[in-house]
Formats: sequence, C-alpha cells, structure tokens
Amino acid sequence: MGLVIPWSLTFALVDAYSVVYKRPSHQPGVMSVIIIGDWVLSFPSLAAACSTASVTDVMIDKTFLCSVQMCSRYQLSGAMAFLSWLLSLASSLINLWLVPCL
Repeated sequence: MGLVIPWSLTFALVDAYSVVYKRPSHQPGVMSVIIIGDWVLSFPSLAAACSTASVTDVMIDKTFLCSVQMCSRYQLSGAMAFLSWLLSLASSLINLWLVPCL
C-alpha cells in the first residue's frame, strides 16, 4: 500500500494540472503508463487486503491476541484495503475503456 498512495497522489496532481492549464493528458502513451501502473498496483493492493483479512480472522478466533477495540481496527483496515483495491481496479478498467476513444 506504500506504493499505491504516492501513485494516486501523483495521478491526482497530474489531473489537477491538466484541468487548471487546460492541457489534456489523455494521450495514448500517457494513458498506457497509467493503465499499466493501475494494473500493477492493484494486485499488491489485493494481496494486502487479503492478508489483512486473514490476520484479522485469526486474531478474532484467538481472543487473547487482541482486545475488541484492536480487532475492530484491524477489521476496518481490511475493509479499507478492499475498498482501495476496488477503486484502483475500477480506475484501471475505466482508463482501459478510454484508450480506444483516443
């Protein structure tokens, strides 16, 4: 997840720059880099979400490993990781759909 955050922030800054200066960044080369980056980063994001969910499941089964508050934080972390993966996958699919329109 440490790679997803800088990637998303950089992509947001590039989009903001293209909106402010009215220069579209939707060129085939740029879109290809964005699509490949989204696909490459979506798989580790899915792996992080799955590992967080499995660790949380083990910790809930062994109640002496964590308190209720700690386990709920891990559950929230797993849910946010899955949400991040879904949004990254949606972004890559939408960008993949935009390439033929260029």
